[in-house]
Amino acid sequence: MSNATLSGVSKQATLHVIACLVALCSFAYELVYSELLTVMYGGTVTQYGLTIGLFFSSLGVGSFLVRHFEDAQHANFFRTEVYLALAAPVGFLFVLWLNTAALPEILPNGILQVAARLPVVVVGVLSGFELPVLLSMVRSEAGSTSTPGWVDRLGRVVENGSFRLLSVAFHTDRESTAYDTDSTVLAMDYLGGLLGALIYVFVLYPRLGLIPSVFVLALLNCLAALLFVARFSDRWAISNRLERTSTDDSAITSREHRAVLVACLLLTGVYAGVSVQHQAVDDELTGYYMESLIEDEHPQNTVSASIADQYTTRNQQVVRYERSWNGESENRLFSGASDTCLRLDSAIQLCDSWVDSYHHGLVDVPMTMYENSTETEVLLVGGGDWIAANYLRDHDVSVDQVDLDGAFMDRSKDSAFLAEYHDDAYEYDNLTVYQQDIYTYLQETDREYDLVLLDLPGAKSDDLLHLYSVEFYSMLADRLSEEGLVVTWGYSGYTYGPHNKAYMNTVREAGFDHRMAYYAYRDVDGTDQLGERFFVLAPDEPRSTITPANGTAYVRDHSEQYTSVDWKETPQYAGVEPNSVFDPNYELIVETKVKKEKQ
Repeated sequence: MSNATLSGVSKQATLHVIACLVALCSFAYELVYSELLTVMYGGTVTQYGLTIGLFFSSLGVGSFLVRHFEDAQHANFFRTEVYLALAAPVGFLFVLWLNTAALPEILPNGILQVAARLPVVVVGVLSGFELPVLLSMVRSEAGSTSTPGWVDRLGRVVENGSFRLLSVAFHTDRESTAYDTDSTVLAMDYLGGLLGALIYVFVLYPRLGLIPSVFVLALLNCLAALLFVARFSDRWAISNRLERTSTDDSAITSREHRAVLVACLLLTGVYAGVSVQHQAVDDELTGYYMESLIEDEHPQNTVSASIADQYTTRNQQVVRYERSWNGESENRLFSGASDTCLRLDSAIQLCDSWVDSYHHGLVDVPMTMYENSTETEVLLVGGGDWIAANYLRDHDVSVDQVDLDGAFMDRSKDSAFLAEYHDDAYEYDNLTVYQQDIYTYLQETDREYDLVLLDLPGAKSDDLLHLYSVEFYSMLADRLSEEGLVVTWGYSGYTYGPHNKAYMNTVREAGFDHRMAYYAYRDVDGTDQLGERFFVLAPDEPRSTITPANGTAYVRDHSEQYTSVDWKETPQYAGVEPNSVFDPNYELIVETKVKKEKQ
C-alpha cells in the first residue's frame, strides 16, 4: 500500500476520533445548560425537555445551513470548533448574568426566559455544522481506501451477531458498502454522545461542579480543533509535507486568517488554566451568583451574603454562607450581627439562628409520645448533617437513618461548622446508616417503625416531588407499627396555600386521615418567635398526644403551647389533585424568592 493510501486511512481515523470527541462536547454542553437552567428557574422536567428539544431542532437548522458553506470544508470545520469553544462558556456566563444583573423593570419575564435559552440555540446550530462537514471530509479522504482498519476490527467483533439479528426484520447483505462511510462516522458521533453523558454525570459534575464543567468541555473542543490542524494543515502536518500539492484545499493555516488559530491557542491556554484552578473559579462564580440569589430572597437592602465554602456532590451543591443584616428596621431573622447558614441546592438546610429550635421541633416534641429506650424504633429519612441523629441519641432510641448522599454525609463528619451541632453522632451505637435511595430502602425492608422523621428539603423543584407523593407516603404507612407516626416539617397554609392543599390531599390519599400541627419556637433577642411548622401524621385514627411532662427542657419550657395541640382530621380540598409519581401536581412546588427591585 502506498504512502498516500496509508495517509488517507490515517486521516479517516483522525476524523473518526474527532467526530466522537466533538459529539461528546456538544451533548455534554446541553446537560450543563439543562442543569444551569434548572438551578436558575426550577422545574427539572421543563428545563431538560426544553433544552434538549431546542438543541436537536438547532442541530437541524445547523445541518441545513451547511449547504451555504463553500468547499473549504477543513477551514469551516476548524472555525466551527473555535466558535463552539468560545460560545459555550460565554453563553453560560450570560445566563448567570441575566439572573444577577439589575435589569430594567420594563423587560417582561418572558423576554428574559427566551434570552436565557439563546446560548442553547447557538451551541445547537454550531454543533449542527459538525456532522455534515465531517461526513463530507471523510468521503473526500476515502477515495479508493476502505474504512480505517481499527474501526473495521471493532466492527467485526459484533458484525456476525448483529447481521443475524438484523436479518430477522430487514433486508440485509454482508457485502453492501452503501453505508460504510456514513455509518461509521454516525456511529462515532452517537458514541460520543453517550461518552459525553457518562463523563458529565460520573466525572465532571460530581468532581468539579457545574461551572468548571463547561470550561473543561470547551478545552476539549479546543484540543479537537488543534488535533485537526495538526493532522490536516499543510504547514503543521508532517505527513502532508510528503504529499502536499498546490491545489490541496486542506491548507488551513494558509487559507485561514491566522487570528483564528491564535484565538484557538489562547482559548486553550485560558481553559487549561481554568481547569487546573477549577476550585477557585467555581468558588468565585458560585459566590457571584449565590450571594445575589440569597440577598434577593430578602427584602431589598436588608441582608448581605458572603459565601464561605461550597462544593458539589453527585446529588447536590452544598453552600455555606454568612448573612448579615443591613436593614434599617429591627432584625427579626437572627440575633447578633451575622448568621451562618448551609444550603443544599435551592433549599436552606439550616442556619445558626434556628438549627436548635428546628431539631427540638422535629425530634424532642414527638419523642414525648414514646418511651425513651432502644425498644423504640425510629426511621430518620435524610438528616445527612447528623444533627437529628444527635438529638435522637439523647433519647436513647434505636435509629435507622437513610440518606442518598453519602458524600455529603462523609464531609459533614469533618465539618467544623456542623460538628458543633452533631457532636460525632455518627458514632452512636444504636444508629444504623443506609446510604441509598429511600424508595429502594422502603421496598426492600420489612421492618416496622414507631416513628418516622422526615428531615428533607422543601418542595422547591420537581426533583423532590416524588418525596411528596401518594406512593411515597403509602410506603411509609406500610412500614409503621401499630402506634406508628410520621413527623415532618411543612409550609404554612397561609403563606403557601396551593402547596398546602395539594400536600394535604396527597397524604390523605395515602391513608393518613388525621394530622396534628404544631410549631417550633426560637429565641430572638430574648423573645420567643414562631419557627418551623410541623405535622404529625397518623393513618386510620388519632394516636397519643404531645406530653410536655415527658419531654426535654425545651418542650417543658413551651408546655402551654404544646398541651393545647390536638388531633384533627386531615383536610380534603375539592378540585385539588393529589401528587402522584406518574401524575405530578406542580402546585406542590413553592417559590420563595423575593423579586428583586430594579433601580
